[in-house]
Amino acid sequence: MSVAKSILSFWFEFSSTYSYLSVGRIKSVCEKEGIEFEWKPFLLGPIFKEQGMSDSPFNIYPAKGKYMWRDIERKTEKYGLPFRKPDIFPRNGLKAARITTAFLDQPWIETFILEIYKLEFSQNVDISDKTALSDLLNSLGQNAEEVLLLSESTENKELLRKNTEEASKLGIFGAPSFIANGELFWGDDRLEDAIEFLKRV
Repeated sequence: MSVAKSILSFWFEFSSTYSYLSVGRIKSVCEKEGIEFEWKPFLLGPIFKEQGMSDSPFNIYPAKGKYMWRDIERKTEKYGLPFRKPDIFPRNGLKAARITTAFLDQPWIETFILEIYKLEFSQNVDISDKTALSDLLNSLGQNAEEVLLLSESTENKELLRKNTEEASKLGIFGAPSFIANGELFWGDDRLEDAIEFLKRV
């Protein structure tokens, strides 16, 4: 009798700096460890609202924000990811999240996800801008108009909303987060811990 493999659930938000770090390395780390993972896009805005916040904690608490930006500089250099602090933070990642949700089963979506983060955190591009999204989709050989249209369907919007509700029910309060055998791990620096737990339990 075959044994079902456990899968690491990777919950990420396009406005999240630390999600950028995880997106840039999760595939290689999981391949090295022989672990399968699934992409789980969601929105932090509604979850922050539940917590009584109307902005990123990194903006609400300036000292925390100052530390975060320096930390991201160090970590992107360590991981070999390009970085430039954006003029506006956080950016609105709703459209990118809808595209990702609608096309999760497509082979180009992993590249799309990483390139969105690079636009946002190394090129200072507004990732909610339709032209920027279209240019990226076209560069990946996709019909941008068709992709954007499908991503805005009522069914797809509902799917992303349900993802966000599921994240909240799982106790997720920030991004990136990882769910390993029902256990929550929060933060890019907990990726390895989540994998270790998944393999051990």
